[in-house]
Amino acid sequence: MAEIKDPENTIIMTLKDGDVIIQLLPDVAPKHVERMKELARAGAYDNVVFHRVIEGFMAQTGDVANGNAENNFDLRRAGTGGSDKPDLPAEFSKVPHARGSLGAARSMNPNSANSQFFINFNDNSFLNGQYTVYGQVVSGMEHVDKIVRGEPPQNPDRMIRVRVAADA
Repeated sequence: MAEIKDPENTIIMTLKDGDVIIQLLPDVAPKHVERMKELARAGAYDNVVFHRVIEGFMAQTGDVANGNAENNFDLRRAGTGGSDKPDLPAEFSKVPHARGSLGAARSMNPNSANSQFFINFNDNSFLNGQYTVYGQVVSGMEHVDKIVRGEPPQNPDRMIRVRVAADA
């Protein structure tokens, strides 16, 4: 596991194959970082499925309204919701959508990101400047690579637990 230099801005995401350590980027996207930490601390991401996983592209999750596999789960609705918090304004930057980067999922409206996010499997430079980047996997990308593919996957993987390292 990677050394955690800033526990307050580090996420530990537990997947079926092990922990994924994500370094958040508060200097780049402070509102997105705060939202992720707020939802993680509330346990909102626990048991939420990866509802859109495209080989060679990315794994998307974070629908806390419809994606919790333990709470009124309906796979057809996973990916259609967010949290009860207001949508976030875009925080575009020069940080690239590189392998392992965390991007804010949104609708066509750039200011519609809420709780959903994706982890890039590859360098996806065509997303640069169009989607907010607010984190980077620093350890455990091999576990992300094992997430079941599909749109949606028939038996989706889930985030078992998501927590802020400072609280672990």
